[in-house]
Amino acid sequence: MAIDAEAVAALRGERLDWRFQAVPAAAHGRTVGEFLASGPVLSDLGTPLLTLDAAALDHNLALMAGWTAKAGVGLAPHGKTTMAPRLWQRQLDAGAWGITLANLPQLRVGRAFGVRRLMLANSLIDPAGLAWLASELDRDPDFEFVSWADSVRTVSLMDAALREAGASRPVDVCVELGGPGGRTGARTLEEADAVAEAIRSAPTLRLAGVAGYEAAFVHDATDASLDIVDGYLHRVAELYARLAFEVDAPIVTVGGSAYFDQVVDVLGGLPSARVILRSGAYLIHDDGFYRGVSPLARAEGEAFRSAMHGWGRVVSRPERGLALVDTGKRDLPFDEGLPVPQLVRGRGTEPVEHAYVSALADQHAFLRDADVEVGDIVRFGLSHPCTAMDKWQLIPVVSSVGDDDPAVVDLVRTWF
Repeated sequence: MAIDAEAVAALRGERLDWRFQAVPAAAHGRTVGEFLASGPVLSDLGTPLLTLDAAALDHNLALMAGWTAKAGVGLAPHGKTTMAPRLWQRQLDAGAWGITLANLPQLRVGRAFGVRRLMLANSLIDPAGLAWLASELDRDPDFEFVSWADSVRTVSLMDAALREAGASRPVDVCVELGGPGGRTGARTLEEADAVAEAIRSAPTLRLAGVAGYEAAFVHDATDASLDIVDGYLHRVAELYARLAFEVDAPIVTVGGSAYFDQVVDVLGGLPSARVILRSGAYLIHDDGFYRGVSPLARAEGEAFRSAMHGWGRVVSRPERGLALVDTGKRDLPFDEGLPVPQLVRGRGTEPVEHAYVSALADQHAFLRDADVEVGDIVRFGLSHPCTAMDKWQLIPVVSSVGDDDPAVVDLVRTWF
C-alpha cells in the first residue's frame, strides 16, 4: 500500500467551521462528506476563492502517467506543490514511484498519512529529525526513504546523529550535483566524488544514487537555456558513470516540471539506473509560467491544462478604468506573474477584453480597463501552483470550470 487509504478517506469526516475560508457559513458543523452530499455548486461559495477543476486534474494525471510510462522512467512528484494527501493518493494510484518532499515538517505529514516511499530533495542534518527518521525506519520495515547530501560535512553530521539515535537501518543517500550560480549541490565532480566516498564509509548510510535540479540554472525555454540544461544533465551522467553504488538499481533523480523531456533524452539510457522525475506542478499546472515552459506545451500533441482558478468580486469602481476586486496577495499567487482576468461569471464564456491586473494589495486586486460593475465576479487565470495552494487549507474542486455553475465535487485539504 503506497499510502494509508483509510487515513485519507477519514478526511471526509472532518467538521467544517470558520478555519476554512472557502467554506460558506451555512456548511459549518457539517462534515466534508455531509457538505458534498448536499449538492453544493460554485455559486454557493463566497469570494475570494481558489478552486480546482476536476476535469483538468483527471486529464493532467492521465497524461503524465502515460508519458512517464512510455518514456520508461519513474515519477516521484514533488508533494510540496500541493501538500494534499488526497492528491498524493491519486498520483500514487496512477503509478507514481513515491512522493518527494522538501523538509522535515513535510516528511512528517507524509508519514502521518502512511506514504510508504519518500524522497527528501534536500539534506537532513537536524539531529532530532534524524532520530525521528531512524525511529520511523525501525518501526515500519516497509517504509523506504532516500535523502541527498552535497558535502562531506553533511555526511559526517548525518552519520553522527544516526549513530547517536541507534539507527539500525542504513539511510539511502544520493550525491547531489549542483553547479556555479545554482542552488545546493556539489559544485564539481571531484567534490561529488568525495561526498560519495564519505557516504560509502559511513556505516549508517548507503550510497543509493545521484540527484540534482536542472531548473536551478535557467528560468525559461529559450534555446540558450535548453542548452544549459543539457550541459548540466551530461555532467550528471558523467558523475553517475564515475561512482560505485551500494544498490543494484541506483537512483538518478533530476527533473522538475519544465525540462523533464531533456532529462529522459540525456539520462534515460544510463545502464542499470532507475531514473526518477520529481515533476510536481504538472497536476495543477497553470495559465502562466508553466504553460510557457512545460515540455508538453512546447511540443505538438496534448498539453496539460490549468486546474486552478481564482475568483473575486468587484467591490469598488472608484474611478474610470479602475475596479477593485476582493482578492489579493493573501489569496492568489503573484510571484510568477499577476492574475489574469478571464471572464465574468454569469456572462457565459465571454472574455474580459483588454482588462488586466496592474497590482495586488494584501486583499485587493487593481483591475484595469474591465467592463465590470460592483458585484460582478471575475475568474482569474493564475501562475505558479506552489504559491497558490499554500494560501488555502481547504480547496473546493468543481466538476468543470467551463460549466455555468459547476458542482462542487470535492474539498482538498492541505497541510502547509
